[in-house]
Order: sequence, then structure tokens, then C-alpha cells
Amino acid sequence: MAYGGAAPKPDTRALAVEAPVNLVYGSVPHAVMMATPADLEDFAYGFSLTEGIVDSAEEIRATRVEATVDGLRLHVDLAPGRLREHLARKRAISGRTGCGVCGIEDLAQLPRAEARAAAGVRVALPAIARALSGLDRAQSLGAETRAVHAAAWARLDGSLAAVREDVGRHNALDKLIGALIRSGAATDAGFLVITSRCSFEMVEKAARLGAAVIVAISAPTSLALERAHSYGMTLCAIARADTVTVFSGAERLTTDP
Repeated sequence: MAYGGAAPKPDTRALAVEAPVNLVYGSVPHAVMMATPADLEDFAYGFSLTEGIVDSAEEIRATRVEATVDGLRLHVDLAPGRLREHLARKRAISGRTGCGVCGIEDLAQLPRAEARAAAGVRVALPAIARALSGLDRAQSLGAETRAVHAAAWARLDGSLAAVREDVGRHNALDKLIGALIRSGAATDAGFLVITSRCSFEMVEKAARLGAAVIVAISAPTSLALERAHSYGMTLCAIARADTVTVFSGAERLTTDP
């Protein structure tokens, strides 16, 4: 029932699907994530990379989705050597809620990427504006449901190369990262745009990809900024088509069209 005038009237709305997705490696369950059940092969690749289970797409041999009564199982077939390493250090984690890091027991276990961002990347401010405008139009599921996040990879001219959506902001970014590493995209030839707040986990995922620039529509957290500094990453946030705040790495940005 919709209310907005003199009298309520019947109405229908499209809803975003949220389903439990159990990632399984070598027949051993690893994590259950609440996700939108689309682009799950990309999700398998991106999650595996950003969680440190693999270092490259080549270490994943195949993926398979199995429907069950309770949800979906996303089977990920790893190369034998990588599977042995993963099982040797496996820890059980539950799906992130956005307010904690599940499955770790000590502060020293907080995730941290190893590589610094490429120093030679330059992004023009007009390209950021173009990417933001393009992302508004590219969010088909978001336009229909108003209930999902999006993550996009923009080329250096601001045109969008890939967009992924999900009810979870982490999942949207993992799906995008999976699509990028599957296609072999060069991480020095573009930048990330996300529609959510920029927490430290989002910066960590961007760093695992090797992205030098991340643009967020909402504000960053203090730890996100700290990590961006440590990785030499440019962090832009509170981004709109006509304004953006640069929190770190301003030297990468130019005003050239």
C-alpha cells in the first residue's frame, strides 16, 4: 500500500534479492556471505583475492554454484598447491555486517595488503565527474530497487569499463575486482568508484587489486585514511559531479580535461 496523496492505493515494488552464499573451497565450507545472487563467478574470484586465499586469477581452476534449500553454495576449485596452503591456515568466518572483522582473534590479524599503489597513475578531475555521472546511469538494479550498492572501474578518461551491484558494499567491490582480474585489466589504467562509505576494508580490497585511486560517494573512516596513506593510495570521497574532497594522494590528480 502506497501513501502519498489523499488516500492510500495498492502498489508493487521490485526488491533486491538477499541470499546466503556459502563459499566452499575443496569441499570445505569457508564463509557465508549475505549477497545478491548475481555475478557469483566474479564474486568467487574477487573474494578469494581480497581475502588472501589466492594471489591471482590463475590459481582458481573453476567455480560452480549449487542451489540448496537454505541458500547457495559457491564452490571454488583451487590449484592443488594453493588449496593445500589455504586448508593449512583455514579459519572459519561468518559474513561481514559492516561493523566488524569476523573470524580474527587478535589485533595483529587485521588484514593488510603488501604492495604500494603504482606511483605513475594520474587522474583528471573531469574524469572523476564523468565516472560519477556514468555510474548514476549504470546502476540498473539500484534504480529498480533503491536497495543495493555499486562499485565501478573507470578508465582514465572517466568512461566506465565495468560495474557490479550487490546488497553488500563489500560484495559489490569483490564482484568488480573478480571481473577485473578475470579479464586481466591493467590496474594502472583506471580507478575505482564506490557508492558506499569508504571503510578500511574497502581500502584493503582496493589495495589487494593494486588500484591507485579510489573515489567514494560517502566519507571515509579514520582507519581507511590511515591505510590509504600507508599504501600511497589516492582517496577521494564525498564525491559529487561538481565537487570532491581529496583526503590523500592529491599529487595524482590533475585539472586537465
